[in-house]
Amino acid sequence: MSQKPVKLWTKDFTMIIIINFLVFMNHLMILSTFPFYIEYLGGSEKIAGLAAALFSIVAVVFRPIIGWMLDNGKRKAILIIGLCGMALMPIGYLVLATMFLAFVCRMVHGASLAFSNTSTSTIATDIIPKQRFAEGMGMFGLATALATACAPALGLSLMENMGFTTLFLFAAISIAIALVLFLMLKTPPVVVEKKPFTVKGLLDKDALPASCTALVFMLTYGALENFTAKFAAEQDLPSGGIFFAIMAVALLITRLSAGKVTDQRGEGIFAYTCNLAMLLAFLLMGLFPNMATYLLSAVLAGFGFGGLEPALQSMAVSIAPLERRGSANSTFLCAYDIGIGIGGGIAGSLITAVGYNHMFVIMGVFNILSIVIYMAWGRNHPSSFSYRKKHGLD
Repeated sequence: MSQKPVKLWTKDFTMIIIINFLVFMNHLMILSTFPFYIEYLGGSEKIAGLAAALFSIVAVVFRPIIGWMLDNGKRKAILIIGLCGMALMPIGYLVLATMFLAFVCRMVHGASLAFSNTSTSTIATDIIPKQRFAEGMGMFGLATALATACAPALGLSLMENMGFTTLFLFAAISIAIALVLFLMLKTPPVVVEKKPFTVKGLLDKDALPASCTALVFMLTYGALENFTAKFAAEQDLPSGGIFFAIMAVALLITRLSAGKVTDQRGEGIFAYTCNLAMLLAFLLMGLFPNMATYLLSAVLAGFGFGGLEPALQSMAVSIAPLERRGSANSTFLCAYDIGIGIGGGIAGSLITAVGYNHMFVIMGVFNILSIVIYMAWGRNHPSSFSYRKKHGLD
């Protein structure tokens, strides 16, 4: 007699996906347009790269503390703090339109993102049944995919046609909607023993192999998210919004199957192929910048990020017990933030020093390094789906 399939899609699972989508709409609309805002305030690509780095550094500083708070059961309290901050910061950019105050708001925005998406990820892991864990995390990641499809294109369109005021107001409204949904969200009861605050307990060591592999990969993704739109404008290529829309379609298609493949075959297939796809995308844009390679790079980048990120996040939290899920998620998302932030900073400095084309070629080296880290550490760790299947541990 066949066993009844475990239900994945519930009202609360759908709700947390929508809230996460709105969080990333707010984040990515501003991320893709912020270099233009810095230029509007009189800054350069190097200054824009510094803003990206500071945004991520602040998020990284807060995430381990947030993970500890989540591990003490404070799921919804953390989420409401993050959502309130993300709603207010776009208004801050609008009202406090000076370089220094824009940087201050950007750092607070980074902290708010850390509160928001660390808590949404942890709430999702509480809701998803273990039998369909990687699949569920892949579906949860659809929020990021859909936001990647809509947010950069929408943000650039609003900026170009209606100005920064409309852009920032729209970003704030997206979180106002998320706050309404938050009031209807019911999270599973979390009964855990209160943990004392210790520096050692802020990171989850079992999440480190996946997190380090992701961190190095995200260096290239940080360059892509921060500077593709400006690269396109300088090269007379189609709008960055078109690039991100195409990338997101490929990302979305990949995410629909990535979770099931990870559950069945392990994350290794994505660690290899997705890094290689992103490397090829960067080489095409750096060495052969034209319409065809630009659009092909969008497809390759969509597959690269679409497959690797959910597979590695699932790996990072797959063996974490209930009382460590917050720390496991914060460890992975710290790596995510460090990669995007440092990647944006490195890319901005490289653009100033050697130009866009050389920047893309140089940044592609990190994809090779990401594969090396996974081969040397990740695939042989008990958190790896591939390792557990090989040794019959699942």
